[in-house]
Amino acid sequence: MAFGGTLWVLILYTTVLIHSLLFAWGAYYRLTRTQLPRGMNGRALVLLSDLIVGYIIILAIFVEKLGIGHRYSIMRSLRRFSLLMEDSDLIIKDLVFDGVPVRVFWPRTLAGNRKGIIFLHPGAGLFGSIQVSERPCRSFAKLSDSVVVSVDFRLAPEHPYPVPVLDSLTAVIHFLKNAKEYGVDPSRIAIVGESSGGTFATAICQELVTREDLPRVRAQVLIYPFLQGMDFNLPSYQQNHSIPPLFRKRAAKFGFAYLTGKTINVPVDGILKGAHVPPVLREKYQKWISADNIPEEFKARGYVPVAPAPFSEDLYEQVKRGAETMFSPLLAEDDIIRQLPETFILTCEYDVLRDDGLLYKKRLEDNGVPVTYHHLPDGLHGILGLVGLGPLEFPSSKKCMQHVVEFLKGL
Repeated sequence: MAFGGTLWVLILYTTVLIHSLLFAWGAYYRLTRTQLPRGMNGRALVLLSDLIVGYIIILAIFVEKLGIGHRYSIMRSLRRFSLLMEDSDLIIKDLVFDGVPVRVFWPRTLAGNRKGIIFLHPGAGLFGSIQVSERPCRSFAKLSDSVVVSVDFRLAPEHPYPVPVLDSLTAVIHFLKNAKEYGVDPSRIAIVGESSGGTFATAICQELVTREDLPRVRAQVLIYPFLQGMDFNLPSYQQNHSIPPLFRKRAAKFGFAYLTGKTINVPVDGILKGAHVPPVLREKYQKWISADNIPEEFKARGYVPVAPAPFSEDLYEQVKRGAETMFSPLLAEDDIIRQLPETFILTCEYDVLRDDGLLYKKRLEDNGVPVTYHHLPDGLHGILGLVGLGPLEFPSSKKCMQHVVEFLKGL
């Protein structure tokens, strides 16, 4: 008995020691690599949030090295399984749309022919879930008086590109075809995507412009979306390379893992330097993806033009599908762009993806597509997910939600 008690004490102390060392290493790693601009609001909250994220990442990598599972599966499992909470204002059900799990939110007040919202969650196609994104979806349903469908698409690296976006497309098509069964006017359906969900929303809207057998999507709502994998040296990537939660190098790692299903030996440095883009493609897309298309006020924080590294055929072969429009929707041809629905775009100043949104805004406007644009000067990537978290909620989180809801209410 004494031996058993001693063993449990040793296990407890060892567990505490391992967690302490991992947290200390995570804290050191984050603090030495994080660079927050002067004048940025909420610096302490940003650092605290990043320390938590850094600890989770370090812990997931440690567990992966023990052979228990890959890091992204471990990270997503920490939040995947949560109870479905009752809501006095909403009816919430988990359903399946043509094999794709979804969570549907209906306002309890009686009404027919409501607006419909399809929400595609963030997470780089690697993590995230309908559980993690439940707070924003509840808010969308209540504040815009809409039926909200949150799509639980499969994730990489087990199901790499294009599986997550194809799952999302399947759910969208089902909802468009059967909208009336859910109390929704099929002519008033918007697709809302956050971060990589914005990538999926953009790609899906492009896929649907030629579908004459389906109701036309009323609007696309893109919240700090990722839209291209060609140039990681645009002004926003340079200015915000070390601002959490989405560092420049992390964005490339996540994108590569989603694209290929590989989580180790990621050739990030070559991708960041542009060695993965053949000269012929670079020349073709220069008219769309260029710092010349970014307004001067967004270059104020020290942008310096960078020449791409010499082209690597080997690197290109690994990531060449990144030039497909379902992965990089900013590369779609003009005849597709000009058919797109009314669009809402929101960008954040302290976000590496800011310029993707700016470039797409220009492309849409150049092709006559109506655009509602909002920029949050104090915003950073991922703020929508912090809505309703009390002391962890950023002021820009509320602004983000308010802008989106105001647009949705006007549809």
